[in-house]
Amino acid sequence: MKILLGVTGCIGAYKAAEVLRGLQKVGASVRVVMTRSATEFIQPLTFEALSGQPVIVEMFDRPNHAVIEHIAVAREANLLLVAPATANILAKFAQGIADDFLSTVYLSNTNPVLLAPAMNVEMWNHPATQANLKILRERGVQFVDPGAGYQACGEVGVGRLADPADIVNRAIELVSNRNAQSSTDLSREHIVITAGPTVEDLDPVRFITNRSSGKMGYALAEAAKSRGAAVTLISGPTKLAAPANVETIAVRSTRDMYNAVMNNVADSTVFIGCAAVADYRPAQFAAQKIKKNGRQGITLELESTEDIIASVGALPNGNRRIVIGFAAESEALLNHAQQKLTSKNLDLIVANDITRNDAGFDVETNAATILRRDGSRLELPLQSKRVLADAVLDEIIKLRQAEK
Repeated sequence: MKILLGVTGCIGAYKAAEVLRGLQKVGASVRVVMTRSATEFIQPLTFEALSGQPVIVEMFDRPNHAVIEHIAVAREANLLLVAPATANILAKFAQGIADDFLSTVYLSNTNPVLLAPAMNVEMWNHPATQANLKILRERGVQFVDPGAGYQACGEVGVGRLADPADIVNRAIELVSNRNAQSSTDLSREHIVITAGPTVEDLDPVRFITNRSSGKMGYALAEAAKSRGAAVTLISGPTKLAAPANVETIAVRSTRDMYNAVMNNVADSTVFIGCAAVADYRPAQFAAQKIKKNGRQGITLELESTEDIIASVGALPNGNRRIVIGFAAESEALLNHAQQKLTSKNLDLIVANDITRNDAGFDVETNAATILRRDGSRLELPLQSKRVLADAVLDEIIKLRQAEK
């Protein structure tokens, strides 16, 4: 994945270094183009040190007469991202002015464009800026809109550069969607995916659950749908919006999820158990709120919940259903994952370390090891969950090809 990062001249230019680092963390290669004004706020050397590649500022910085550089640079990238994008560069892009390297690259570019504007609130609200934004949106340019708050000029309002993490996530989403649009390689598959946590109620107020946000499962559903699959997403409670055009079934408890899976998995060709299912639930549900009543403690009796993925793995498999599990572990990651792969009769298992701060539960990125039934493994470095989702789905294609 190659991203061309444009940096323009405003106080938010220093945050472009955070954007660059964020893109690298999810596996992107980044080339930087700066306007001359941007170099007044941050030096090109900073971006060269971070990216490991020369930074382009002037049209004729590094003349190569065998290559028309602004065209070559534009075509080798999967995305043109400008962060921050000033009112000036928005005007140039909208009006087709090409008087520096970045604006010339924009006119030469045929890949998606993502702009993260940053400017004074009055500049943002000015009719000229709003007109330029309208033109660019109509051309298909995507935006990470600026936030509101205290600005460097001392004023308060809309115009602050969006959070670098939000910019990175939107960039990865655009690249992933672009890659998926050209592919319908899963069009023959009906994929049932579980996502999120399950909740086991103790009384009308209290419950047992975990920190799963559902982001990995939802990323899988979105990626599978974009690649042509029919998708059924069975989700525990999350704050996420249902993926577009995906049949989504909301459940709460492990028993609810088990029943939903069993009702929908029969005609599926792929099952992906991504949910963080509770292993235990209270043996007794208290119809009324449990009172303290002066007690210093309480003993809860727990019972095992349904093993959803093992149940799917044990089903008759006349239609050659592929069964994929996830193993979120805090120790002996690969050993525990291998045991689950074997004992639950899985084709693949995706193992991830939940002790990492940048992977696993309730973050935008993940790193994992895929363990296959034949004993081989695939290491997936830290990357966005959307990109990792496609890597998992690629394994389905490999398994289908091996059947032929």
